[in-house]
Amino acid sequence: MVIQPFNLIIKPAGAQCNLVCEYCYFLKKENLYKGSDFRMSDEVLETFIRQYLESQPEGEVFFTWQGGEPTLMGIPFYEKAISLQEQYARPGQIVKNALQTNGHLIDDNWGRFLKENDFLVGLSMDGPPKLHDHHRKNKAGQGTHAQVLAGLELLKKHGVDTNILACVSDANVRQPLEVYHYFRDTLGVQYLQFIPIVERVSKTGSQRGEKLTARSISGKEYGEFLIAIFDEWVRRDVSSVFVQLFEACVGVWLGYPASICIFSETCGGCLALEHTGDLYACDHYVWIRKEKGIWQ
Repeated sequence: MVIQPFNLIIKPAGAQCNLVCEYCYFLKKENLYKGSDFRMSDEVLETFIRQYLESQPEGEVFFTWQGGEPTLMGIPFYEKAISLQEQYARPGQIVKNALQTNGHLIDDNWGRFLKENDFLVGLSMDGPPKLHDHHRKNKAGQGTHAQVLAGLELLKKHGVDTNILACVSDANVRQPLEVYHYFRDTLGVQYLQFIPIVERVSKTGSQRGEKLTARSISGKEYGEFLIAIFDEWVRRDVSSVFVQLFEACVGVWLGYPASICIFSETCGGCLALEHTGDLYACDHYVWIRKEKGIWQ
């Protein structure tokens, strides 16, 4: 039997985070695990790593650590994870680790650890201060751009491979080139991702409604945002700046397997593992739960 590869997003601290970004859909998922300490146990960690490596073919095997905020687990947790990866990886498997973070806990110790263990880091930042701080706030209600920038500088200092993940919301959707130029010129970022904020609610507040929140953007707005950046990128930045969506589209056009799930022919190739060991078909499906016989 041919083993088919799949991707897995791991949430070792669950939905727990040290920020309260206004558009974050995952914070509310703390309610699914009331009374939890939101820490992946050693037993779950070892079982998951062993089974994940057993289920993967030879070649590169990616561990993508997300949250919430995965750095809340501390460096010793990831040292243990790396030790287990080395223990259970089969000959021919090449283990790769990626970490998505808001950057607030990044210090020199984190920088050294991430570099020494060849982590790819995704850093969440929505643009220059006035645009980033509009929705990305700490628990005191203050903007967080300065702390994220400090984290980025520490990652650069230690030579950690880093990309920027920017959420596109009502705060920055009308300033595509300001956002792009800030990342490219001011910060010298070469790898970018742009994720649209789309929140649908009903009159009763259900997350399954069709009305968009004020923070959300329409398909037209997202398209115009991307077109403005594409026109700039295709003229001067091909092969020097890498925008995930553009690269993924080119790959599919050339006949390569989709690198982003939204371009795949079928869904279900990117699972989500919660801190408890609960496994979901998709990161967004973690919201689905059963209450009084009704799936929400």
